[in-house]
Amino acid sequence: MKHLCMILAVLAAPVVAACPAPPDVANELEGLFEEARAAPNDQAGRLVSNQMWEVWLRAPDAAAQEVLERGMRKRDVYDFAGALKDFDRLAEYCPLYAEGFNQRAYIHFLREDYRLALVDLDKALSLQPRHVAAQSGRALTLMRLDRIDEAREQLKQALANNPWLSERFLMSEGGPLAPSGKDI
Repeated sequence: MKHLCMILAVLAAPVVAACPAPPDVANELEGLFEEARAAPNDQAGRLVSNQMWEVWLRAPDAAAQEVLERGMRKRDVYDFAGALKDFDRLAEYCPLYAEGFNQRAYIHFLREDYRLALVDLDKALSLQPRHVAAQSGRALTLMRLDRIDEAREQLKQALANNPWLSERFLMSEGGPLAPSGKDI
């Protein structure tokens, strides 16, 4: 009887699901980086950029996908506090999924909490070093923190894989991240 009670207690305990490890998308992204570098114009480059986003926004499981999409819907209607709660939950549930940290960083950036944004961007990039959107977001965050040389270098890294990022104009002549050295 004692063993039966223990078995029933174990069976009745709540099951805590674990997020599966994200799939390795390095080869898929490398192909998209090559397509982006070879794109003949802005329109073609944007199409490849959208395909990159499809890869990054593919969560490891259905539960994570729902939390990601719910957080993005909240963000889109300016419910930053609600989105932040969802992205906190996603980062806790799927600590190896870079996009959870990237999305949370974006909320911090929109709330002008650049230091927290940088922490999450660094985490996203530690998980997926060539996440071009996290790289460009990190460049923007560093620019807001007035760390211009670091921002310029970070954006160069992002543009090496996707030269069609809209942030590329920040490096144009007269832009805030334009190469230094030219003076009157």
